Amino acid sequence: MRILTVFVFLMLSCIPNLHGQSLEVISPNGVISLTFTLDGGRPIYQVERFGNQVIKSSQLGLMLNNNIDFTQGFNILSVERNSIDEWWTQVWGEKKEIRNHCQELVVHLNKPDFPHQKMVLVFRVFNDGVGFRYLIPKQKSIKQFEIVNEVTEFVLPENHRAWWIPAYEGNRYEFLYRNTTVTEMPKVHTPVTFESSDGLFLSIHEAALVDYASMTLAPQSDYTLKADLVPWADGVLVKGQAPMKTPWRTVQIAENAGELITSYLTLNLNEPNRLEETGWIQPGKYVGIWWEMHLGVSTWGSGDTHGATTANTKRYLDFAGKYGFDGVLVEGWNLGWDGDWYQNRNDFSFTTPYADYDISALHRYAKDKGVRLIGHHETATGVLNYEKQLGSAYKYAKKHGMRAVKTGYVGHGQCVDHPNDQGDTVKEWHHGQFMVRHYQRTVEEAAKHQIMLDIHEPIKDTGLRRTWPNLMTREGARGQEYNAWGPNGGNPPDHTTILPFTRMLSGPFDFTPGIFDLLFDEAKPNNRVNTTLMKQLALYVVIYSPLQMAADLPVNYESRRDAFQFIIDVPADWADTQVLHARIGDYVTIVRKDRHAEDWYLGSVTDENGRLLNTSLHFLDRNRKYVAQIYRDGDRADWKTRPYDYVIEERLVDSATVLQIRLAPGGGQAIRFYPATDDEIMRLGFFE
Repeated sequence: MRILTVFVFLMLSCIPNLHGQSLEVISPNGVISLTFTLDGGRPIYQVERFGNQVIKSSQLGLMLNNNIDFTQGFNILSVERNSIDEWWTQVWGEKKEIRNHCQELVVHLNKPDFPHQKMVLVFRVFNDGVGFRYLIPKQKSIKQFEIVNEVTEFVLPENHRAWWIPAYEGNRYEFLYRNTTVTEMPKVHTPVTFESSDGLFLSIHEAALVDYASMTLAPQSDYTLKADLVPWADGVLVKGQAPMKTPWRTVQIAENAGELITSYLTLNLNEPNRLEETGWIQPGKYVGIWWEMHLGVSTWGSGDTHGATTANTKRYLDFAGKYGFDGVLVEGWNLGWDGDWYQNRNDFSFTTPYADYDISALHRYAKDKGVRLIGHHETATGVLNYEKQLGSAYKYAKKHGMRAVKTGYVGHGQCVDHPNDQGDTVKEWHHGQFMVRHYQRTVEEAAKHQIMLDIHEPIKDTGLRRTWPNLMTREGARGQEYNAWGPNGGNPPDHTTILPFTRMLSGPFDFTPGIFDLLFDEAKPNNRVNTTLMKQLALYVVIYSPLQMAADLPVNYESRRDAFQFIIDVPADWADTQVLHARIGDYVTIVRKDRHAEDWYLGSVTDENGRLLNTSLHFLDRNRKYVAQIYRDGDRADWKTRPYDYVIEERLVDSATVLQIRLAPGGGQAIRFYPATDDEIMRLGFFE
C-alpha cells in the first residue's frame, strides 16, 4: 500500500482568529488524540487516550543564540493535514513487514513582530503513540545558528512509576535500571519507561537522531520532564544552519507492557533505506576471541597470553565452521593494545596486525571453512585518530573478507578529545552533537565499503537502522561482560527482565548471551552468571540482535552439546514477533518466527522468583501439528544452587495447545517449534 496524502492548507488570510485556535489530530483508530494550541503565542501540545490525559499541556519551542526566541510570540501562518498509510519491508529485523499508519499535522508558525522568523512543527499520531519534531526553514534572518535551549516538555498527569538509568554519569549507558517514581529520578537517558496508576505504559524517546545532540530528560516540578540536550564542551547544545530538522520526540503508549516491545513507531519515523543494494547485509551468528579476555585467560595486548594469535583464531574458525556459525570476532589483533592503551589511544592502527596474527592466511582459512572474520576497531575515544583511518580501515577489512566490524569507544565521562575553533583541546561527551556526527560518519563510510557495524559504547539507537541497514546492532547497556568482572558479582537476575521494556525499545542489543560455564570459580571467583543455563538459551529470543554472539569458549559448548543445539538452530532474522507474557522486572515471554522457515522460537525468562506461566500457542498455524523441542529448567533448578539442572524434551503441539511454562528462580525456557512430519506425529502422538 502506498502513502495516501491529503493536504489541507489553512491560510491565515482565510481563517480568522486562528491565533487562538486549537488544532487536533487523531490516531487512525480514533483512540489517541494530540491537540496543538497557541496560548498567548506560546506553542503548547497535549495528548489524550480515550479522552484521558496522557501528556498534559506541555510547552514546545527552541531558544537560539542572538536572542532568537522560538518559544513565544507566534501566529499560525498555515496548516497541513496528511494521512499516511504504507507497508514497508525491513532488510532484516524482528518483524519483516511493517505498517506505517498515522495522521499528520504540520503547523507553520511566524512571529508578527519579527516577520522573517519562522518555525514549523510536525506532529504524527499513530495507534501506538505520537511523534513530533521542529523544522527551522530557510529564511533571511537565520542562517547559521546555535541552539542554547530546547524547552520541549512532557508533563505527566501523576507521579508515575519509572524505569531509568542516569544521564551525565561516567559509565555512559552501562547501569542497572532503577524503578522509582518520577519525582525520585535525576536526569535520565531515554528511552525511559513509565507505568501509570491505572496500568497504562508509556515510553519517551527520540527518533532519527542525526546531526543533533542526544536528548536526556530533566525532571522539573509537577511531574514535568524537560528535554535536556547533551552539550558541546563550550556549553552550546546544537550547532546548525537553516534549513534544519530536529530528531522526532516520541511517546509510545500501550495498554500493556508487551505492546511497547511490538511498537515500531520509532522505525516508522525514520526515512526509508538509502542503500540501493543490500544483498551483502546478512544477519547471522558469530563466536569470537572475546570472553576469554574478560575472564583473564588471555589478553588483548601482545605477549605470551595474547588471544588474537593465528593458531587461536584457527581454533575458533574450526569451531565456527563445524557448527555453522557465520563469523569469528577477533579482538586485540591490531597494533596499539600494549601498555596503557587507553592513554595511548592515538597509537591504534586499524590496518596493521600483530606479528603473531597472519590476517591474510586467516582470511584464506576462514573462506575455506565458509566463515568470515569479524573485525574489531577499539578507538578508546581516540576519535580523530580513527577518522583519519576510516576509509583505509574499512577497505582493509573488506580486502580480508570481513563484512562486519565491531567498533568500540571505551572512555568515561567527558573524554573525547578534539581541538575547538581556537585550537585548544577540549573534551566532549559520548552523546553530544560532536559524537553523533562521528557515529553517523562511520556508518555512511562503512556502507561505501559494504561493511556492517556493531557499535559498542555507542550513541543510543533511534531507528536509523531503517535508513542505514548496515547499522546492525550496538551495545549501549550493561551486557554479559559485567558477569565476569562487574561489581556485586555481576548482573542481577532481574536485569534481563527489564531490558526488553527499556533499552531494547530503542533497537537491537549486542548483549552477547550464551554463557555455559556459569561459575568460573578459578578465573573470576567473586563473579558468576546469575542465571540458570536455560535462561542463557532463552535470551537468544528475548534479546534481539541481527548479529548474535555465542559468547562462551568453544570447549564449554562442546561439553554440553545437547543444550548447545538450540544456539545452533536459533536464527537471527525474523518474520514476526509477539509478546505472550510481560511484567517489567519480573518476567517476559517472546515468540519469533524464522524469516526463512516455518519455525517459531520461544524465549521466556524470569527474575529471582520462580514462575508458572500458562502459554497459549495461538501463534502457530492452524490445522498443522508442530514438534516442540523444549529446553527447560529442571524440577530442582535454581540460579543460586542448581543452575545446571535442565531437561530437554519433545512433545507434539498445535495452535490450540496451552503449555505450562515452569521457570526456576533466575531461570528461563527456550522452545523451538517446527512443523511435524507424519512419522513424528505418529511417534510423539503415541505418548500424548
